[in-house]
Amino acid sequence: MVEGEFGDTDEFISLVKASQPGEYNVFLVSGVYDYFRFIKMGLADFVNEANIPNLDKLLPATLAAFRNESEGKLAAVPFDYGTTGIAYNRKYISDEEAQAGHKLLWDEKYKGKIGLYDGFQTRAWMSSLYTGQDPQGATDTAAMWEATRKQRDLVLKYWGSGQEFIDLMSKEEIILSDGWSGRVAYLQQNGHDIGFIDTAQAGFAWIEGLMVLKGSPMEAAEQLINFCIEPAVAIAIAEGQNYPPSLDPTKVELTEKVKKLPGFDPTGKFENYIWEKASYWFDNQDAYKKEWDRISKGA
Repeated sequence: MVEGEFGDTDEFISLVKASQPGEYNVFLVSGVYDYFRFIKMGLADFVNEANIPNLDKLLPATLAAFRNESEGKLAAVPFDYGTTGIAYNRKYISDEEAQAGHKLLWDEKYKGKIGLYDGFQTRAWMSSLYTGQDPQGATDTAAMWEATRKQRDLVLKYWGSGQEFIDLMSKEEIILSDGWSGRVAYLQQNGHDIGFIDTAQAGFAWIEGLMVLKGSPMEAAEQLINFCIEPAVAIAIAEGQNYPPSLDPTKVELTEKVKKLPGFDPTGKFENYIWEKASYWFDNQDAYKKEWDRISKGA
């Protein structure tokens, strides 16, 4: 078996497009937007659900999130989920103040101590909220990007990986940032007093899935996926990486550690979660990436 890792989805798409069919088989797709991209480009293949009996143990909402982007079929099986929200150091920012959510990221009081994720989607999302717009339906994109440009002067660093976020927060080089629930959990578990706000006013939720690419040996891929979502396996991985598994808590008994993870939904209904609208990000990706690239470079 050959395994590996990649930097970001754009990089991996380039690798897949340049490869021979079957060279890459199963990978972890991050979010329904990226899932949709692989579907639209014809790079994915659909599984035979009869060969993945553990599907019955997964949360219906996570399955529906993928099915809705591929005409009811599955090219990826939900594996875990998490949230993007506002992380803050309680030594300097109180829980009461943190209730301001995304607005904190524009507070000049924290100039030079703010870190933000270097990703066009998160930047557009937060700036849409700041300008009072639907984060997945902004009508005044000029205002959205102007808010992003204004924010840039307050930011110490745009971080590009979860590990970089952890390093910056743990060393107190930054005390405020948007961040991922699993990375916040890691900081908390290692003695850092980091708070986290992930309501609809502060961020969004996302699903990761095990996705099968064109040319893969399907039965072997399906067997691997079924193994990975076997409760004992999925729970062990969840405890290690700090993201809740896509297992249905009404059908599978989860551990106390999983239940305490930031972003975990004990109901499995995700009623207070906002998911990506894949088509919105796909339709706007070129323009948004271009503008974010300009702003991040100082234009």
